Amino acid sequence: MTAKETIQQGKAILGIEFGSTRIKAVLIDQENKPIAQGSHEWENQLVDGLWTYSVEAIWYGLQDCYAELRKDVLAKYDCEIEILAAIGFSAMMHGYMAFDKQQNILVPFRTWRNTNTAKAAAELSELFVYNIPLRWSISHLYQCILDNEEHVANIDFFTTLAGYIHWQVTGEKVLGIGDASGMLPIDPQTRDYSAEMVAKFDKLVEPKGFGWKLIDILPKVKLAGENAGFLTEEGAKRLDISGHLKPGIPVCPPEGDAGTGMVATNAVKQRTGNVSAGTSSFSMIVLEKDLTKPYEMIDMVTTPDGSLVAMVHCNNCTSDLNAWVNLFKEYQQLLGVPVDMNEVFGKLYNNALTGDADCGGLIAYNYISGEPVTGLAEGRPMFVRSANDKFNLANFMRANLYASVGVLKIGNDILFNEEHVKVDRITGHGGLFKTKGVGQRVLAAAINSPISVMETAGEGGAWGIALLGSYLVNNPEAKTLAGWLEDCVFAGNTGEEISPTAEDVAGFNKWIENYKRGLAIEQAAVENKN
Repeated sequence: MTAKETIQQGKAILGIEFGSTRIKAVLIDQENKPIAQGSHEWENQLVDGLWTYSVEAIWYGLQDCYAELRKDVLAKYDCEIEILAAIGFSAMMHGYMAFDKQQNILVPFRTWRNTNTAKAAAELSELFVYNIPLRWSISHLYQCILDNEEHVANIDFFTTLAGYIHWQVTGEKVLGIGDASGMLPIDPQTRDYSAEMVAKFDKLVEPKGFGWKLIDILPKVKLAGENAGFLTEEGAKRLDISGHLKPGIPVCPPEGDAGTGMVATNAVKQRTGNVSAGTSSFSMIVLEKDLTKPYEMIDMVTTPDGSLVAMVHCNNCTSDLNAWVNLFKEYQQLLGVPVDMNEVFGKLYNNALTGDADCGGLIAYNYISGEPVTGLAEGRPMFVRSANDKFNLANFMRANLYASVGVLKIGNDILFNEEHVKVDRITGHGGLFKTKGVGQRVLAAAINSPISVMETAGEGGAWGIALLGSYLVNNPEAKTLAGWLEDCVFAGNTGEEISPTAEDVAGFNKWIENYKRGLAIEQAAVENKN
């Protein structure tokens, strides 16, 4: 069947993911290969001290992204999308979207990037005897309670961004287990919210006299492959404002970007892992057993089919690195030299590999926002050097590349050095790996492990959620998610692997010690510079 026939016969599957800077749509065929795409650029806003996206921006972004996909289909295949085999929605995890009985949003969407929840996260971590990160939805809810925010009494439902979109286009208040595990801890036995922690939370807030119980305002948990509803007539109109898309399409459980990253890199099986490195970064290692104790730097979440995952999440990754690259772009423009950004990135990144393995003593902090793993509630991007350090372009760029995965290394050192976690394969995906071989080599040195990168990983989370849509409707043999991905999607493809060199590992280890000592400088910058 050709791509056009696939679309015309309603066999194509759509995945849409809301990333931090881009909303992306990918249409795949019955062999799970991308055949069309669309995108929409957007940015978060800092409003009243909190990072947010407006509801208007969410819907305009979704509609524009779909319109771009439709335009791509028209240009390539001269046909309309009218019916699909399945749809999936994914988005950045965590955060807080709370609604009343009339479906009105009670306060602006609070994203994962906010770090105002420190008191709530600390108290809940102690209560649950479990690491509760600042960005988790339960931390946001409890912080609202601690701050006596009036809206809390009126909450009828709260969810993540992916859960919100799914609810609005299907009418179903559900969430994929991976995304749900970033709202409240999941019990790996029941594959549902921890009943013990739900009871503890209800008892904690009982004196407040709210008219709700926690379980009643949370979305219901769904596993990959489970029925999660169908596109309603209203949902079809909200997605496709041209009016061609028809209702009744199955929609898979909505997932977070961590879950779709695992799917897109074939990393849902135990002893596999992946690293996503873009605006933020996170590593996901699928565990064989639980860790020996809670760690503040490590979040326990799940794969989209419910396996336990150790997640190290870093708020900052490539944003400051990109800002420096743009500075070189401006210099090139001043000289009147035509700019090709792929060439600029490629030249600077590859030049970095010629620098000293320890960056000649140079240190960079890429903290656009706060960084909970290193205890910073706010961030100040900063470059630090001493008079005797080897200050040249290669070392400068290498230090900024190291900074993009420095915090990730600190968290993963606990997993590999203290918990002795075993991993057979780690796959990298995201913008950091776009320049072939460079980000891969840097990450390999950082976590002292071979790193694979697959061509398909560049398709990212939109492809990952499309695959989960395909798993919902194209799995007649009822294979496990890991088995289905291996047999029906990747067929043994593990990508190109780079192993760390002893010199790079030693250099990164030396650099990270300087980095950790210099965190006091970063803290001072936060305290003394607005």
